[in-house]
Amino acid sequence: MPQNPSDDNIARDKFGRPILDRYGRPVQRRDPTAGQDSTRVFGDGRDGGDPSAHGQQPQQGQQGGQGRAQPEPPQYRRQPEQPPQAAPYERPAQYQDQYQQYPPQQYAQQPQQPQQYAQQPQQPQQPQRPTNTRRPRKRRRFRPMRIIGVLLLVILLVLAGTAWWVDSQINRIDALSGYEGQVGNTSGSNWLLVGSDSREGMSEEDGDRYAAGDLSEGGARTDTIIIVHVPSFGGKPTMVSIPRDSYVDIPGYGMGKINSAYTFGGPQLLQQSVEQSTGLRMDHYMEIGFGGFGAIVDAIGGVELCPSEPINDPMAGINLEAGCQEMDGPTALGYVRTRYTSAQGDLDRVERQREFLTAVVSKVGSFGTLANPFRGLPLVSAFTDALTVDEGDHVWHLAHLALGMIRGADQETVPVGGYADTEVGNVVLWDDAAAESLFAGLR
Repeated sequence: MPQNPSDDNIARDKFGRPILDRYGRPVQRRDPTAGQDSTRVFGDGRDGGDPSAHGQQPQQGQQGGQGRAQPEPPQYRRQPEQPPQAAPYERPAQYQDQYQQYPPQQYAQQPQQPQQYAQQPQQPQQPQRPTNTRRPRKRRRFRPMRIIGVLLLVILLVLAGTAWWVDSQINRIDALSGYEGQVGNTSGSNWLLVGSDSREGMSEEDGDRYAAGDLSEGGARTDTIIIVHVPSFGGKPTMVSIPRDSYVDIPGYGMGKINSAYTFGGPQLLQQSVEQSTGLRMDHYMEIGFGGFGAIVDAIGGVELCPSEPINDPMAGINLEAGCQEMDGPTALGYVRTRYTSAQGDLDRVERQREFLTAVVSKVGSFGTLANPFRGLPLVSAFTDALTVDEGDHVWHLAHLALGMIRGADQETVPVGGYADTEVGNVVLWDDAAAESLFAGLR
């Protein structure tokens, strides 16, 4: 059976709900005989202080025969609803152990002193999070070696591409061939350089410029025959000139002038005649046409040559003073062709040919020529048009020859023992002993 709310000792509002204090606890009903509470409401304040209006019982001396109403039960103010209380503060687990050794009652019993706060352990400071989480951009370092390496790589690629193109443009023929009784391999590498007087394909304008004479004259002869011996281990090359009228054995034709071997059987018969006469095996072949000399000289901007005496040769188209001077293509070609204006004729001419060849190689390999595209490109064009090599020769073989000659080469001419008139005309006779000694040093 439910309990009557008026029978318990808890104060309630007019709806019968328990009145709670600010801590959420029920308020106990006050004893009416106890002192007045400030929270109680005694009427509406218009009773004039009548004790009966406040619910007090009249004293014995005041009780009369008049009938009075029974006092109403006390009314109380309703406590306004409080906002939800936050959960009580709890220390983090990492700090609970250090405070357990100090019970709360110890702080209540001991007077607090200012210095005790300094002795308490300080909480570790949390690291501040950087406001800018983006990593700073590193400044690029200047690396000169890397730039130099890239430039060198580009230069090498350009040179390799140019060399491949030049190699594909060079004229090639089957100049060197094997034959029965061929000379065996000798030390180093030997080049057979041939200068031909062929005027095939030359225009009338170039013929007049180079003083070529009658362009309808057929056939081809070798006015220049030079052996260049390049040692295997980087020694100094040796250039040996063979006079064009040298009287030697031409296989299949008997004794004759060595330049006629080219007329009879082309480069292969010339190779066989040179190898059997010198005992040196030819490894490479290079031929320069009549107009090729002048075209190469013009492409490199001329060469400096030094005649030892004045030369006036209308047939070669030159009139030169003695001393060093710059010569263009036609003048340089006439300088290496002339032979009737000097005392020793063909022997003086072979010396001028070696001088000319050395000057051209030095000018081609100079930095001013290689670094200047206005000279390098015309030189490549003239080079590919003027040169003819063996089928087994390539541009890197020519580069190896040029590098050897740039360092300088020993100049030699086959020793001459005299001259003789024969059925083939006036010829040059070798000094056999001296010639054998020269060629033996190159084998």
